[in-house]
Amino acid sequence: MSHLPILSIVTFLPMVAALFILLAGGSEQTRANTARWVALIATLADLAIAIYIWTQFDGSTAKFQFAERAQWLGGNITYHMGVDGISVLFVVLTAVLMPFCILASWKSIQTRVPEYMIAFLALQTLMIGVFCALDLVLFYVFFEGGLIPMFLIIGVWGGKRRVYASFKFFLYTLLGSVLMLLAILWMYLYAGTTDIEVLLNSAHFPVAMQTFLWFAFFASFAVKMPMWPVHTWLPDAHVEAPTAGSVILAGILLKMGGYGFLRFSLPMFASASATFAPFIFVLSVVAIIYTSYVALAQEDWKKLIAYSSVAHMGFVTMGIFTFTHTGLDGGIYQMLSHGIVSGALFLCIGVMYDRMHTREIAAYGGVVARMPIYAACFMVFMLANVGLPGTSGFVGEFLTMLSAFRVNTWVAILATTGIILSASYMLYLYWRVIFGKLVKPALQTLQDLSAREIAILAPLVIATIVMGVYPNFVFKVTGASVQHLLDQNKQALAFDRAPQLASIAKVTP
Repeated sequence: MSHLPILSIVTFLPMVAALFILLAGGSEQTRANTARWVALIATLADLAIAIYIWTQFDGSTAKFQFAERAQWLGGNITYHMGVDGISVLFVVLTAVLMPFCILASWKSIQTRVPEYMIAFLALQTLMIGVFCALDLVLFYVFFEGGLIPMFLIIGVWGGKRRVYASFKFFLYTLLGSVLMLLAILWMYLYAGTTDIEVLLNSAHFPVAMQTFLWFAFFASFAVKMPMWPVHTWLPDAHVEAPTAGSVILAGILLKMGGYGFLRFSLPMFASASATFAPFIFVLSVVAIIYTSYVALAQEDWKKLIAYSSVAHMGFVTMGIFTFTHTGLDGGIYQMLSHGIVSGALFLCIGVMYDRMHTREIAAYGGVVARMPIYAACFMVFMLANVGLPGTSGFVGEFLTMLSAFRVNTWVAILATTGIILSASYMLYLYWRVIFGKLVKPALQTLQDLSAREIAILAPLVIATIVMGVYPNFVFKVTGASVQHLLDQNKQALAFDRAPQLASIAKVTP
């Protein structure tokens, strides 16, 4: 298969399936069933291809692999695809979560099913494209294109305030990305190319120019993660989105911001990144503490998990901007872990919402008496979200705090309070929903997980525990690329500071 454009296949296979659904005929019910099965088969096939890419990936080198290049827009703007140790795992994560999203929507989505599946398949193509693109313009097309299907998913199949939430999501993310587009245009005019690989290896932007470029990219990535204080679109989007939409929002779309910092900010704008690292530390600590307190006050458990996501992304940015191997490893691992755990938590909420049609925590209590298997699965994901050793959540949080402690002790101490707060709101949520007496009449007839729901949650339980017990399978893939990124950052920083050191040497007697 080495001669095949494997990255183009894994990227555009879902879009081909979406076109098949669009052209399928038959009655409304027939088209709905066809759409479900085509979407499931396509996402499973895409998962198989992503796993093949992962197994064939050489983790001993930092080079971009499975590279594809073709003429596209002209003027040194090409269709250039490739993955390294940082991006390949996000391709796999995207492919892993999508079949669960299709299965979770199997019964809960009954209106406009073909259109719903088309939106998700198109979204999968655009998300994978973000992690494979090695051209700035191509990256921007994929990055911004993902807004459209998610806007429709929230706005058409969401809750009562879906239109408000979808427009808020769209406008927040679009506004930040417009600044990134201006930065891309400036980079092209300065360097004469939009090829990311060339820019990483040979382009050196002036320090004054880096400040604008850094903030322009930061505006887009900070909203996408989202970082405090531009996080307010996320709780509304999560609450109104259907279950699968929330899974993708938390599991993949939030990770694009962190990936952007790793791919662009640190290696390309090294001086600006070093200058504004304390600023990132402040925003990260505020996000960890403030949104944890907000989560503790929530009565809607979907909104609680949404605020929890903002807090956990604070650990990611904190680790990345320590500029250490441990910090970057921790940030990447935290993103991968959070993609699994937060997606699983939203799937757990969807299981109960399908039965009770409410997300108010007060409406539950004593669920373990009727749904012991569900209670056990939910407990694993809850403990992983807290960061219990032996679960995936512990590894990323521990590494990011360890790196932060070496760089700035106070940042690490303040961030540690977020772990205490996360234990408070997650244990409080679990106690109110799962334990207690089963006294509410509506809960008396609850049925435990069906075979379909077990097929959704069981693999995620296994992944959560395996990632907590044996994290090295991730670090074997990311190690060389992370080290190369740090080397690029140090070399760029030294290049930028060389004129300053020379001028100091001239005036020194």
